[in-house]
Amino acid sequence: MIKRLFDIIVSLIGIIILSPFLILIALLVVLDSRGGIFYKQVRVGRNMKEFKLFKFRTMFSDSDKKGLLTVGMRDNRITRMGYYLRKYKLDELPQLFNVLIGDMSMVGPRPEVAKYVAMYTDEQKKVLSIKPGITDYASIVYSNENELLANAENPEDVYINKIMPSKLKLNLKYIDEMGLGTDLGIIFKTIGKIF
Repeated sequence: MIKRLFDIIVSLIGIIILSPFLILIALLVVLDSRGGIFYKQVRVGRNMKEFKLFKFRTMFSDSDKKGLLTVGMRDNRITRMGYYLRKYKLDELPQLFNVLIGDMSMVGPRPEVAKYVAMYTDEQKKVLSIKPGITDYASIVYSNENELLANAENPEDVYINKIMPSKLKLNLKYIDEMGLGTDLGIIFKTIGKIF
């Protein structure tokens, strides 16, 4: 209950304070390339419930049909504006709306697409017992995930067999330690990592 109240207050304050900035980003996305302002992708949330995750569009339209993983910051599917939005994690800001409506939390395991969730072990599926979040331990540790994949000979294999299990281990660590103090610590670490 306290976590939900915290999520509502923080996401609402964030949306209000950042609204001029969000409008500016939206305009830049539209002016930079053809397509919508937002990218909506179906992700798996708490108790296997699917929801649409909001991001500012950073790729050319229909780019996700060429693969779900983004390989490096210079992936040729990424727009000019998209490069900077991804670099500073600004493309994630619309997820404040996901938090406000209750699909996500400010802090929690990052939601995954169904394709990869289907590969979870029973132990790993415990991450689906709580709401997914905008940030978590794994987001901090793997803030350079795109670059790691860019340097891999087989990016999907590296993601499935190395990165994903490591991230899920960190997600399970969060579940064991979750609380308001932990959430605040992760939020401040995330802000520090971005800057």
